[in-house]
Amino acid sequence: MAIRHEYTRSLNRLQDEVLILGSMVEGGINDAIHVLEQRDTEGARRIIDWDNRVNEKRFAIESSALTLIATQQPAAGDLRIIAAILEIITDLERVGDYAKGIAKINLLIGEARLIKSLEEFKIMAADACQMLRDALDAFVHRDIDLAKQIAKRDDDLDEQYNQIFKALLQLIISDTRVTDQATYLLWAAHNLERTGDRVVNICERVIFMVTGQMIELNGSVEIKDMPTLQD
Repeated sequence: MAIRHEYTRSLNRLQDEVLILGSMVEGGINDAIHVLEQRDTEGARRIIDWDNRVNEKRFAIESSALTLIATQQPAAGDLRIIAAILEIITDLERVGDYAKGIAKINLLIGEARLIKSLEEFKIMAADACQMLRDALDAFVHRDIDLAKQIAKRDDDLDEQYNQIFKALLQLIISDTRVTDQATYLLWAAHNLERTGDRVVNICERVIFMVTGQMIELNGSVEIKDMPTLQD
């Protein structure tokens, strides 16, 4: 009985660590947009260094999860939870990479004045972060209906990205001298759009965790040809 109690505690701790990682990367996205808007190069460098802590947290959770599998031999339901956690932390770590990518874009732009207000970027970041918080809530409460609803909201994020793309393209057409910065800002918007895609992945893992079914929400196709500047 004591062994089972300790196992349950270990599994709960593992889930708590996922929430901590989620909070870290959400903060990273918000901070990255803030330093970009403020032209804060030192802040950008701090975010780039911070990403190492995200990676360390992800690997620590992964190690604990694998140890739990090896030592406790969890039954099918619990094994699905651990398998889902291993996938979720990978997606969260990638969100951290997107935050780092935006910080690198800030450094690439340098001291130049921004050619465009970041209000749309801030709204997009806020929406992506709200999706992430809700997805982790669905994870905690095993709420597959909420997971499905969150995934549908990714279409709105895609539309926001398309609007930013069109605005930046118009700026390039009007003045080709802004091409480099417009491209950098497009990368930043793309990183926010990809954050939404990662949240959809998390929602899919929530459904798998509860039902054992692997389904693709939204039927979205991953964009592979846009650099994220995460490395």
